[in-house]
Amino acid sequence: MRSRLLIAVLSMLAGTACGVHENPPVESAVTRPDKILDFNILYSENCAGCHGKGGKSGLALSLSDPVYLAIADDSVIQSVTSKGVAGTAMPAFAKGAGGSLTDQQIGVIVNGIRAWAKPDALRGQQLPPYAADVTGDAARGASVYETYCSSCHGIDGCGSARASSIVDPSYLALVSQQGLRTTVIVGRPELGAPDWRDDVAGKPMSSQDVSDVVAWLAAQRTHTNTKPIGETR
Repeated sequence: MRSRLLIAVLSMLAGTACGVHENPPVESAVTRPDKILDFNILYSENCAGCHGKGGKSGLALSLSDPVYLAIADDSVIQSVTSKGVAGTAMPAFAKGAGGSLTDQQIGVIVNGIRAWAKPDALRGQQLPPYAADVTGDAARGASVYETYCSSCHGIDGCGSARASSIVDPSYLALVSQQGLRTTVIVGRPELGAPDWRDDVAGKPMSSQDVSDVVAWLAAQRTHTNTKPIGETR
């Protein structure tokens, strides 16, 4: 009787052991990097380091700023994300441009950034366009600068106790013409720099004003032997 019981137990153990080998546990699936389509993951890994968590309070332009999202359409955001901005710290992320993201992933990032837009925040406002629609004049720009910018950046643009220099050669070497225009329009509210509406109370800048002051700033590159760089941002 005892031997029969021992044989039965051994048979059960053998069957269990065989079962383990025949049906190994399924390993958890690992998602390939080019298959990640979650905006939060893609933004955190590729954008937040410069543009900040949630698109704000970073070293670079706040992508969630309602003014920026009002003037920069999907094609602009897609182009900058895909191709980067030549000569600046903004790299190209699309695989076709030497980056690591697929076109589908770029689309996810663009849609996620666009979801931060707040159209009602600027309803009824006359915004200067993202791209210049009029030619800037540096001579007029000097007067525009004095009116709208000198109270913070100093009479010659070299800075004051309120704000930094905007004619510094290093700065001008790392910002494109479009980058200057975008910053003039959008401002950097998180740094205390107002947008196009609030440099002078009750006197928003016109598109011509923006183009003229950008022309003046660009002219400072010549004064410092600084070469202009890429023209997108």
